[in-house]
Amino acid sequence: MQSVAHRESFLATVIEEAEKIDRYMREDIAQLSPDFDGLLLEVLDYGLFNGGKRIRPLLVVLASRLCGKTDADSYRLGAAFEYLHAATLFHDDIIDSSETRRGKQSVFKKFGIIAAILAGDFLHAQSMSMVGKYSGQAGLEVFCRATTGMVDGEFMQLRNAQRHNLSELDYYDAIMGKTGLLIAAACEIGAIYGGGNAQSVKALREYGVHLGCAFQIIDDLLDYLGDPGKTGKAVGNDIAEGKMTLPLILTINAADHTDRNRLMHVLDNQDERVRCFDEVCAIISRYGGFDEARKRAEQEVENAFMVLDVFSEKKNSLELNVLQGLALYVLSREK
Repeated sequence: MQSVAHRESFLATVIEEAEKIDRYMREDIAQLSPDFDGLLLEVLDYGLFNGGKRIRPLLVVLASRLCGKTDADSYRLGAAFEYLHAATLFHDDIIDSSETRRGKQSVFKKFGIIAAILAGDFLHAQSMSMVGKYSGQAGLEVFCRATTGMVDGEFMQLRNAQRHNLSELDYYDAIMGKTGLLIAAACEIGAIYGGGNAQSVKALREYGVHLGCAFQIIDDLLDYLGDPGKTGKAVGNDIAEGKMTLPLILTINAADHTDRNRLMHVLDNQDERVRCFDEVCAIISRYGGFDEARKRAEQEVENAFMVLDVFSEKKNSLELNVLQGLALYVLSREK
């Protein structure tokens, strides 16, 4: 584990890099101003600069540097990933009827559904343009596979909820599409832009896959156990929507006949899913579902560390240390 000094140094680096990413994003949006509608620009400013951690663009920058390229365009390339991430949040909040995001009104609640959809579409188009500009055809192909995979992941999650699917494999397929592909693409495209060899590109892509899976599992745990004051959103959204996330899947598969039937009954009834949140949490806790899900996230982080062994000659580099720190941060995050 990181020492206090290492953690503070890591956090200072992440904050510093996030501020740089924000500057490049603001420069890009400022260049758009003369040509686009004022409401669109207002929505973009509100939705983009709302306290995000900038993890995805940071991964682009770190991967590029680790592979040997340190110019400012890596920040501009990284901004494309924040644009796409923001676009998915604009749309996801509509799908999930989420009224808040990071402690503020979600974009659709503040500006309306139409404005949120259109602004998300704009950011998607802008992100593709930027990826093509800076990483060429190879990077754009990776990016497009990730974006189509994200949509497919959402459909898989919807299908898993409708069928009360208890397959862990199907759960992992869904979160790979929802979260893992974009994080993996950020690492892979950063490595491509940085001129990395095939081994480096593969290792960074796999690091991103494991990091993304750990991130989503912790996200699933926070939906049950998180502090709304820190996460900026209410707990219980996943069970209210009938989503089959890992803590629930693990519990149902381990439960006795009575508890299994009770959980399946709750899943079958929308009013029960909302009303019985505390009861569901108690059952999951009793069967160790939360603890076991966390162990799975810890294993993903361990796997992320292992694939970075190909960069052993750079073990003291800032970039490698921050990548490792990010993996540990995922396990300790509270929002």
